[in-house]
Amino acid sequence: MSRYEFDDDDEPYVVIEKHESSMSSFLVGLAIGAGVALLLAPRSGAATRRQIRRRARRATESAQRVAGDVTGGVTDTFQEARRRVEDQIDSARQAIELKKAQVQRAMDAGRAAAQEARDELERRIAETKAAYQAEADEARAAETPATEPSGSRARTRA
Repeated sequence: MSRYEFDDDDEPYVVIEKHESSMSSFLVGLAIGAGVALLLAPRSGAATRRQIRRRARRATESAQRVAGDVTGGVTDTFQEARRRVEDQIDSARQAIELKKAQVQRAMDAGRAAAQEARDELERRIAETKAAYQAEADEARAAETPATEPSGSRARTRA
């Protein structure tokens, strides 16, 4: 019930522990009280038994109603929690799909930019080669006199 402890001043104090009661404790107490009341009632045995059966039936129906209400409440709570979780999962899936599409678009844009840069580089290389080839052809043409055949020039150099 209580416990005495002493502090520095040697003054006792009481520690009270509270325990929460539940619905089952109430129902057990109710049943015990009803049973005692019926047993002590000034009635005949048959009337008391009928009354006990009637009250037991009422208590059973009441307990079934309470159980049904609790079951319904739990089921409703579970269904609501399930719906919220499914909604959050759907939201997460949508966010993932959106990010996936954004990444895909970024990758496609990167590939297109890389291909464009590659094409531009190849075009410039081709232009540079063509310009170099044209200058080389002009230099060869300038070195080779138009009147000398190409065979006689080879002999002159040697």
